[in-house]
Amino acid sequence: MPSDQIRHVRLSSVVLPLDQPISDAKVLTGRQKPMTEIVFLFAEIATADDQHGIGFSYSKRAGGPAQYAHAKEVAANLVGEDPSDIGKVYDKLLWAGASVGRSGVATQAIAAIDIALWDLKAKRARLPLAKLFGAHRDSVRAYNTSGGFLHAPIEEVKERASKSLADGIGGIKIKVGQPDTRIDLDRVRAVREHLGDDVPLMVDANQQWDRPTALRFGRVLEQFDLVWIEEPLDAYDAEGHAHLAAALDTPIATGEMLSSVTEHVRLIDARAADIIQPDAPRIGGITPFLRLAALADHNGLQLAPHFAMEIHLHLAAAYPREPWVEHFEWLNPLFNERLETLDGRMLVPDRPGLGFTTSDQCAAWTVDACEFGTR
Repeated sequence: MPSDQIRHVRLSSVVLPLDQPISDAKVLTGRQKPMTEIVFLFAEIATADDQHGIGFSYSKRAGGPAQYAHAKEVAANLVGEDPSDIGKVYDKLLWAGASVGRSGVATQAIAAIDIALWDLKAKRARLPLAKLFGAHRDSVRAYNTSGGFLHAPIEEVKERASKSLADGIGGIKIKVGQPDTRIDLDRVRAVREHLGDDVPLMVDANQQWDRPTALRFGRVLEQFDLVWIEEPLDAYDAEGHAHLAAALDTPIATGEMLSSVTEHVRLIDARAADIIQPDAPRIGGITPFLRLAALADHNGLQLAPHFAMEIHLHLAAAYPREPWVEHFEWLNPLFNERLETLDGRMLVPDRPGLGFTTSDQCAAWTVDACEFGTR
């Protein structure tokens, strides 16, 4: 019986405007400007048997047009391939763009295609993607970040935290890393007092501390019984993170800014994190994410994937150790479906594949598109 073949690929660049400019510590320390939009690369794949898959990658601030440009250069290599041979296809796309490397934009462009192939594969099996991987659970602990950014006054942060808990989300993360750590301390104390001692609370410094500040302030934060301190140091400072992980009782979480499995391996080898936070679109897709997850589990690490809950819920559900998934409602306008939260957990949908279809609003925000193969 002949295998199916990829007959058509559509790539699109979509710009999602945010309701208000978003600021974390990188803005307050002058390293970046407030974020006003997110640029997505969508890949839609169709086969000769009329099977369909969809995937996406993204970039905050710069990089979205570069992802789209690279994907346009390599996507023609998909036509005629068996969509089930995801590993083979991945390597083919890597080699097509080998001149620009195997991390960053080069693999983030491939990520959208890789995720679409996994979505397609699960749909063909009539399974949610988590079930295709081999799920360990039907729901995952969920925490909210979008209400805790530094541009928001503390009363707004508390109000949004209460709403998140009322909506069935289980934990709250707030941003820290301001130039004056006393302001951070006041905000963390206010949120902990507002939530009470039993609600899981995390903080995220977005790489803004140096080693002495991270150690001193990390010790001050011990009193708040945090689930983790996220990105206290530069993302590539494995040795510094390892020192903090050994010195502090509060777990250290990091990894979201890394753009390859190889970079995460350095973290793992250095024992630089208690909780690893890979981002499937950033490290090149689901195929490399699964390789990293196996390494992380082998080394006894907890998992809390960054952003893109529409993808990471499935990956977290298939991780052997109890993970967390990050709740962001920002992407909701792009899709017709919604993820549900209940009793502190996000429920894995029973829809096949990722379980999402793109909305009319997503089409309206599309700024460019191209196609390969035949319809």
